[in-house]
Amino acid sequence: MPVYTLTIHGGAGTIVKGDMTPELEAAYRKGLEEALNAGFVVLEKGGSAIDSVLAATQSLEDNILFNAGKGSVFAKDGSQEMDASIMDGKTLMAGAVAAVRRIRNPVELAHAVMTKSPHVMLIGRGAEDFAALQGIQTESDEYFLSEFRRNQWKQMQGSGEAALDHNVKIKDKKFGTVGAAACDIHGNIAAATSTGGMTNKQWGRVGDSSIIGAGTYANNKTCAISCTGHGEMFIRAVTAYDVSCLMEYKGLSLQEAMEIVVHDKLMKIDGEGGMVGVDAKGNAAMVFNSEGMYRGVRNSEGGHEIAIYK
Repeated sequence: MPVYTLTIHGGAGTIVKGDMTPELEAAYRKGLEEALNAGFVVLEKGGSAIDSVLAATQSLEDNILFNAGKGSVFAKDGSQEMDASIMDGKTLMAGAVAAVRRIRNPVELAHAVMTKSPHVMLIGRGAEDFAALQGIQTESDEYFLSEFRRNQWKQMQGSGEAALDHNVKIKDKKFGTVGAAACDIHGNIAAATSTGGMTNKQWGRVGDSSIIGAGTYANNKTCAISCTGHGEMFIRAVTAYDVSCLMEYKGLSLQEAMEIVVHDKLMKIDGEGGMVGVDAKGNAAMVFNSEGMYRGVRNSEGGHEIAIYK
């Protein structure tokens, strides 16, 4: 029987133990564990990799600790604009949404774009109209309102700059683009990524999380990858697809390819962050060049890990 595996992330950045209270660390670990369980139970029941990454990512979107869905950061105009994508390694089908507002689970909308439209990406108002047609759940602005996120935004106002969540220097820093990659019992793989973007970003700014090949990629021949970090750099490096290319054309393993992209290619252009991934044999890797990355992995052979720091 093939090894089935799920790996997740909740963001990467300046995550150091000295900045974390025991209570906050426990809350993050609990959130990661819940997401890992949500996705892994799908695999245990013989479900697909695509359904597994969808379930895990939705769980993280519903957790206010992470910068996606409910916990999304504020854009320059005080709104929350969210991006997400999902890709099926068996069919190479993909779906993505960008700059959407009031969508409870943007990854669910990305999945609907993949399965119920002829397109790969929908943005803004058009994506929201499509969501209404598909019965995708929306929430009021209050649902996404976090006093912590508001304080982050107020700190950045007037600076003319945008900041990665983890670089806003305030106590009890919270951060996290979220995502997952999975290999199911049939050896099919998939990946998904979701984010609220950067604090005080220009409204309409889109990062790598919704861009197939940059923040998300899956191909049964190689790997499924979900990225987290400074999106502009990940777009320029075509990061997720680059891992796949190194595996396909140079014959590298998943771990080897991810190490090159994260510790060499990204760092040459000051790209901070990391990624999680799986291959079609159920191997998993979690690689980052920042101080930490919220991450977890679980497989059918009993492997089970939740980690935060370097």
